[in-house]
Amino acid sequence: MTHTMFRRRTLLAAGTGALFAPYVARGAGALQPAKVSIGRIPWAAFNSPMTQYMIENKLMEKRAAELGIALTIDWREYPTALPMVEAIVGNNLDMGMWGNTPIIRALVAKLPLSLMVVGEGHLRFVLTTRKGSPIKTIQDIKGKTVGALLGGDPYNALTEMLHWEMGSADPRDFGIRIINTPTLAQAAEVPKGMDAAIAIYPAYLQAAHQQSIGIMNSFGYSEAGYDGPLGHGAGIMFPSVKKSPFYPDGYYLHRSFWIANNHLLDKNPKIALAFVIAQQDAVTALAAMQPGPVSQLVKQYWKLDSEDGGKVVTDDVLYHRGWAWPTESDARAVLVTSKYLTASKMIDKPLDWAQVKEAFARTAPLLKQAYDHFGDKPPAVEFVRTNAGDLRGLPVWNMDQWSVPG
Repeated sequence: MTHTMFRRRTLLAAGTGALFAPYVARGAGALQPAKVSIGRIPWAAFNSPMTQYMIENKLMEKRAAELGIALTIDWREYPTALPMVEAIVGNNLDMGMWGNTPIIRALVAKLPLSLMVVGEGHLRFVLTTRKGSPIKTIQDIKGKTVGALLGGDPYNALTEMLHWEMGSADPRDFGIRIINTPTLAQAAEVPKGMDAAIAIYPAYLQAAHQQSIGIMNSFGYSEAGYDGPLGHGAGIMFPSVKKSPFYPDGYYLHRSFWIANNHLLDKNPKIALAFVIAQQDAVTALAAMQPGPVSQLVKQYWKLDSEDGGKVVTDDVLYHRGWAWPTESDARAVLVTSKYLTASKMIDKPLDWAQVKEAFARTAPLLKQAYDHFGDKPPAVEFVRTNAGDLRGLPVWNMDQWSVPG
């Protein structure tokens, strides 16, 4: 079944009540009161309109009520994942969404957390410089100063672009000095003191209307400022991207996961179950909309018009799939990325497959329960489809059948 067919079927099901079970208000005394704190990064990509839709429509509260819980949610906004890591360590946050890099570092440190569903994926990272700069190719950043969010996915995406285009994932091998950019907007602006930066797509699109211009992106294509041996301008595929184990996703298999504090899972797993079901409600609803209007749900964060905002939405793997259930390849992104973090000396040794699978051990049964809750859901063949344009595999509740990586 194609994504368009799946979208239309789920939209029809939603309209007939088969997907969204009717919300029946219960007496206040019949529900168990509970609280949960959830961290979101509204300046990132698809997680932003998705959580905004959940908040505005109280999807999680409704799903929790169906499970017998009167839920109060403390939604917290964070600029990046790193402050959320500190909050989890201090037991001051119940749930949040992180990219591959902070997840790997957390698993290495044996933090008490578990992975749940995919929060967003296939985010475009753009190597950016200032308009008028002599930098026209990635090779031109040798000996230069480059801004990147250290300890985050932007830096890791940059190292993969370096690895496949220039032969090493370590910027130091090329005399590249990395400066930490603590906010996503700062990198896109390429502030004074930096020759270039690696930026996420929403922030780049905003900055591109001012002083910034892209050279290439993590999908393996040139941006408007490229001028090199392959030609000039945007849309040229770099042959090296096909050598990446993440192709066709690109040089870097970006997947951000929602994570849960194990304390929450042990104390009240129904709260996590309500979140997973509610997120899928949001994904289904947004996937049935045009990308431009989806982006305008968070115009106050992205500051993009419908045309540019729609580009960010269209890129996302959840919008493309219409579902958020994690697959073998989504999990493998964590494993393989840990090997490159080792190569770039960010961690001492990579994760093994058992560690990655263990991160899903508490949540896999909950995810299967949530998946079974829906009347219209992706069939088994949809998970393993090889012509979908993104890497997939058996779902996490079948991880006993996942192959052992070579």
